[in-house]
Amino acid sequence: MYAYEQCYMDDAMKNLGEAVEYAVLKCQLLPDRFMEMFIASGLADGFERGAPWCVSGMSGTELACETIRRAGLRREFPDAVNSDSYSPEYWSGWILARYQYECGLRFRDITRFLPLQDIICMYPALHEASEEKFIDTAEQIRQRSIKEARLQQLRRLNAYSQRMLADRSGVSLRMIQQYEQGAKDIRKASSSGLLALAGALHCDIEDLI
Repeated sequence: MYAYEQCYMDDAMKNLGEAVEYAVLKCQLLPDRFMEMFIASGLADGFERGAPWCVSGMSGTELACETIRRAGLRREFPDAVNSDSYSPEYWSGWILARYQYECGLRFRDITRFLPLQDIICMYPALHEASEEKFIDTAEQIRQRSIKEARLQQLRRLNAYSQRMLADRSGVSLRMIQQYEQGAKDIRKASSSGLLALAGALHCDIEDLI
């Protein structure tokens, strides 16, 4: 089941690619920070539905500017990117739009298992491959994430190693490893331990269990 009608897919890919490129290269935003803003702005909702005003009614640069404007970060913007090169940043937005079209997931759900920075890092290996190759790779990552313990997913989202999480939460490294490996059931952890982990991971206890 595709996310929306195919006639909008090419515009969606081009515009999200340009938006990411402009936000990262011109506005100096971190890729995943821009995606957080894009999702929070409500513009991602229109993109996910293939709403013409969102995927075709503005350029990628205009899309990025509107995202940043809604976040309240700035009112004046640099000139548009003027390059014929196919940057990793452009490719990451371009291929992310194609994957979202194919899988029908929301951007907020995709970026939980596949952050935009990770897609940029995939550029050297996959930008010359077929789009289907990236989609297959993304689906493999998605399936692995489903099998991961929730604690591990949240730790990765915060860019923590197991050691860093242990240091920040006060929960022993060995205990964290056992929770992630399934050797111990995190639902049976002490309330103080759960509270410490949730605090370190900026989430609710319910998110862990």
